[in-house]
Amino acid sequence: MSPRDIAIRSFLANTKWSTAEVCNLAGDASARRYKRLKLGKSETAVLMDDPTENGNSTERFAKIAAFLKGKGLSAPEIFSSDHTQGLLLIEDLGDDLFARIIPKDITKEGPLYLAASDVLTALHQYAPPSGLQSMDAPTLAQMIEPVFSWYISGADLPWQHAWATLHQTMLPIFETHFDTPDVMVLRDYHAENLLWLPNRQDEARVGLLDFQDALLGHRAYDLVSLLQDARRDVPMDIENRTKAHFVQSSGLDPEKFDVAYALLGAQRNLRIIGVFARLCMHYGKPDYVDLIPRVYDLALRNLKHPALQEPAEILTNTLPAPTPDILKKLKAKCATIPTP
Repeated sequence: MSPRDIAIRSFLANTKWSTAEVCNLAGDASARRYKRLKLGKSETAVLMDDPTENGNSTERFAKIAAFLKGKGLSAPEIFSSDHTQGLLLIEDLGDDLFARIIPKDITKEGPLYLAASDVLTALHQYAPPSGLQSMDAPTLAQMIEPVFSWYISGADLPWQHAWATLHQTMLPIFETHFDTPDVMVLRDYHAENLLWLPNRQDEARVGLLDFQDALLGHRAYDLVSLLQDARRDVPMDIENRTKAHFVQSSGLDPEKFDVAYALLGAQRNLRIIGVFARLCMHYGKPDYVDLIPRVYDLALRNLKHPALQEPAEILTNTLPAPTPDILKKLKAKCATIPTP
């Protein structure tokens, strides 16, 4: 038995779940692991195993979960915690992820995305909790860097000068079009992290997962995360309809929001290309490379906005398309690069 297994057993020994049946649940791109605990035929909970040496914080997850629940949203209830060990025992919200439900019944796709957008509208009505870092203009510009230091570098192409040029171009664009960040941004707000809870009411029908990296940001950020999903194709009509619904429900200026949506769409998707390359080359997770072509196409679509003409021209000459040869090259470097 590993030291980690001993720590988990000790944690559960102080709860009623010490004799529960245990089965693994799918994790995410991080080092977090999840296990479902079963007592009897119907009682379940989820163990979140998030080792503190990885720089993660179960205390942060618990704090944000409490904030979300306090606003009537369906974050998991925290049953027990050991933040020193990075362990949480949390409410089991089930298996009905949006990404699983939609393929089984495509008629639910539009209503589910509208429901998810309504959660964001509701969340943005409240002042964010204290202590969140700000995704301001300099931060947004800097967050694009992995597409250069990991993806372009991984393709064995020069990148430092191109990155400096793009950074100098993007920063004033963000400063021009974005006000001070004023809402809580959950960041990983997409179909793999949203659960359908039809027995609950209104916004509580959408279960929330993976929000511990929340920041202060622009209200368009999570909507882009939802509708420009790296893992699945969201039909354009559903993206447009959901976006229009969100703008109307939130009382926003459509033209101004459209600019922000495109800017954040470009920023987020460019960053993700680099993050997926890093997950392969540094963390040994090659399957993420297969998602890069979709994200690349999303980035190019956003770069067509007139506000992004100058960075689009820069990237035309510096950002290579994810051809089979480049994807093969990235996978050949799987788990071989400790730093950029």
